[in-house]
Amino acid sequence: MKRAAPTASDPAPPFSALDIRIAGSFRQRFWQELWRNSAQFPIANLLLEMLLEGPRILLAPDVYVLVAAALAQAWAITRFSHRRPVFRFLGNLVGPAAYTAVESVFEGAAFFAAPNHLAYLGFGLAVGALQWAALTAPHALRGALAVAESTVKASILFAMYAIFEALTSAAPTSVAGFFADPSHVFIAIATLILGISAGLESRAAQGYLQLLRETSTQLKRYSEWLLGTDLLDRVIADPAALSLARRERSVLFMDIRDFTAWSEPRSPETIVQALNEYYAAADPLLRRHGAIKVKFSADEVLAVFADPRAAAACALALREGTQGALAPWQLAAGIGLHRGPVVEGLLGSEVLKGYDVIGDTVNTAKRIEGAAAGGEVLVSAALLAGLEAGAAVGPRRDVLAKGKAEPIEVHPLLAAPAD
Repeated sequence: MKRAAPTASDPAPPFSALDIRIAGSFRQRFWQELWRNSAQFPIANLLLEMLLEGPRILLAPDVYVLVAAALAQAWAITRFSHRRPVFRFLGNLVGPAAYTAVESVFEGAAFFAAPNHLAYLGFGLAVGALQWAALTAPHALRGALAVAESTVKASILFAMYAIFEALTSAAPTSVAGFFADPSHVFIAIATLILGISAGLESRAAQGYLQLLRETSTQLKRYSEWLLGTDLLDRVIADPAALSLARRERSVLFMDIRDFTAWSEPRSPETIVQALNEYYAAADPLLRRHGAIKVKFSADEVLAVFADPRAAAACALALREGTQGALAPWQLAAGIGLHRGPVVEGLLGSEVLKGYDVIGDTVNTAKRIEGAAAGGEVLVSAALLAGLEAGAAVGPRRDVLAKGKAEPIEVHPLLAAPAD
């Protein structure tokens, strides 16, 4: 079953090879989340504590609890934030909550007396709220919210510097007294300007990245129309999958009976409506049964399968599934299947190419389909030999096909073997 593609703003866990390239793998998004968000305060806090207590802090459990909290937060945000915007807010509280829960057990009430510990929670609330708002606010406000978030993150260093000054000062200093020092004012203004600058740059980069992702998603959709989802995934993983190669395939053709005569008195819009309903009924069945290649051409459907059992099961499903779409138009489709060698891959010039299957197997499948009555599935002896015992078929018929020296042995397929 085809799954929805990830969104550009906050991608859901990808499902296909191309989805992973567009949205990033879980590992890629985890590390990006860690360094761009979840680890920023823990790094600043670690530097502060090293300045206050010296390198021996690296032997204390505090450091490892802090690192674990940052990793847990990055994992939670990467794993769950795509589900609902509020999870982005809650995710930013995972680190402060985990750190507080563990460290308060060791330090007791003294843990809450340290201003840097309270700052962790405060910045988590602020950043989480801004990220939540950016996902739910009107598009026009998202740029301002991104700048605000960047400014808040930049102020982490200034806040830790202020805490360091307060903790190492010989006498208590008020806020007014702190800003009476011109160097402190300079650092505060510089932090504000750098935060705004980084926010504007981040917003521009995110806008460009979103445009690229939206374009990639559109190209993915068009590529799936031409190649199919399964083949597209194989090509992304291995470009050589498109190279011309000889393979054993089962080929299915389905065609609406007397469609040309039916179309003659009708408007193009009516014909298109009927075809779209026909295609809409066929498409999910073809994908469900693992068709490698699907091509719609007017009232004709071509599908290629690696497994003859899948081809047979799909043919029966198509017979039933398209009946409801065609019956209101007083139409019915015939289906033919054959199995044998084909050459498949990219065909065409240097400029224009298409993925196709070529060979007598394809031509024979088309001839068999032409002999099928509306609502009938005809299979060749070669395809029938690829089915396990249990396939129900009708009496043998011989089809005289143009270009064939000998008649083609076919059987009406009544039921495929049970799985």
